[in-house]
Parts: sequence; structure tokens; C-alpha cells
Amino acid sequence: METKLVCTMNARSLFNFFRMRCCRRAQWEIRELALRMREQVRQVAPILFALAGPSCEIEGICWEGEFSCGRAQEVRCREVTDDG
Repeated sequence: METKLVCTMNARSLFNFFRMRCCRRAQWEIRELALRMREQVRQVAPILFALAGPSCEIEGICWEGEFSCGRAQEVRCREVTDDG
């Protein structure tokens, strides 16, 4: 089965989409779509979209509250370890 999707978004909307839909808490189908879309836009505008992704990965903050997957904690711990 194949689904074709056509959508139009500006850069700000794409950043918001990636922040929410690249999250581990997003439904797997939409997360896979978002990750593929992120790869595509990074090929076209690598500097602009270098920091596009889930907030835990980019900001080290998770907005899911008690439903957090724990990735933000991993990112913060890795940053502390990398800083030495």
C-alpha cells in the first residue's frame, strides 16, 4: 500500500513539525515520515535545518512531562560528559 501526501509549509512550520513529529512519543508512521522529510530539507538547506528535530535532541528539554521517553536526560548527560 502506498500513500501520497502533498503539503506546503514554510521554514518555521517545518521546524515546529520536526520538533513535535520527530519525537519518540509521536506515532511511528508520522515519525518515520518526519525523519525522511528532515533528511530531504537538510539536503536542500543544510545550514538552515541543521538544528531541526525533536526538542529533547536540539534543546535538551522535553515538553511531554511525565510522558517523556527520557531522551532529554540522555542528551543533557551526554553534553555534561562531552564538556568534561
